[in-house]
Amino acid sequence: MIYPNLLRTYINPLLFEKSLRKVYRDAFLKLYIFSDIIMRYKIPILFLLPFFIIFCLSIPSYSQQDEKKSSAQGSKKLTLVRAVMCEGIQDFKPWNQAVVFSITIGKVSCFTSFDPVPETTYVYHNWYYGESLNKRMELFLQPPVWSTFSSIQFREADKGLWRVEITDPEGNIFHVLRFSITD
Repeated sequence: MIYPNLLRTYINPLLFEKSLRKVYRDAFLKLYIFSDIIMRYKIPILFLLPFFIIFCLSIPSYSQQDEKKSSAQGSKKLTLVRAVMCEGIQDFKPWNQAVVFSITIGKVSCFTSFDPVPETTYVYHNWYYGESLNKRMELFLQPPVWSTFSSIQFREADKGLWRVEITDPEGNIFHVLRFSITD
């Protein structure tokens, strides 16, 4: 009984080695046939080789650029990061932020900051006194980050409730700021 097991152990490696030799022989034959084709048609293949290399190198760069552009457009849209009402702008920053302003200061500003700004565009500050549009300011934005402001001067008759709607060119509202003017 031990003898057949030993025989099987010695035969199997020999069969494995024989099948492995067949795989190597088949691969060598395929390589030989391929090299024969290359040698027979070497002028056209050598002529086309630079074009093939350029083509292969250019394909990944185009697809990566397109991927980057599509992901950039998909993830980057105009985003309002800050909107405040203030008495004025000093050193490109809003000064004395509030929601109630005295008529004696004479002027109020709406400060907005956008990040990111994917492309050059416009936004609007629509100033409403009560329910009526008092002033519409078109403000320019430029990539990659931009802050802008608009201001309005008050008269004695302008006491009351105000609001500023910050919108894109299509009229979509980013934010509404409400404030009031008192004595």
